[in-house]
Amino acid sequence: MYEPNVVGDWHEYDEHAGLRVRVHRLAESSEPPRGRDDAAAGLTYFSARVTIENRGSRHFSVQLEDGQIDVRIGPDGEGAFIDWRNSQFIEGFDVYPLRRATAVLYAAGPEAALTQVDIQVHLRVDEEWTERRLWAGGIGVLESTTATACQTAGPGSLSHQVTAFLKDQTEPGPTAP
Repeated sequence: MYEPNVVGDWHEYDEHAGLRVRVHRLAESSEPPRGRDDAAAGLTYFSARVTIENRGSRHFSVQLEDGQIDVRIGPDGEGAFIDWRNSQFIEGFDVYPLRRATAVLYAAGPEAALTQVDIQVHLRVDEEWTERRLWAGGIGVLESTTATACQTAGPGSLSHQVTAFLKDQTEPGPTAP
């Protein structure tokens, strides 16, 4: 099992040296650029960005389209409404060294469920599928260092729970005598 990323964290792909991805700027948005979808009536829109960065020495052909991003909201992990018409994807783009490409995702859900948002990304690089990776966050949860997140969030908040989980996974356990 792998550890989930916190929204704002970079994830590096071992099989593609220098390539890294992050989900960031998870924020409540007033209206999407091309107007609301009728199917999102009564829901609150939010947006997130998925940035792919190449820190390696060769270019990568990347693809991140609809169906390669899954968004789950609330404590039960219900699917969010994804506004494909307003979202901007990465369709077969060559990311050269020291360059980035960003996809912008617009989604909607009940306002009460937006404190917990999980975004799973299944990137395609050079015609090969990478492993799915998950970013956990929420509207109102800060994208900052874990020390700041612990200070500003209460013990029951999503930010605190994710920080505690990641800290427990990285600390060495007691050694046997």
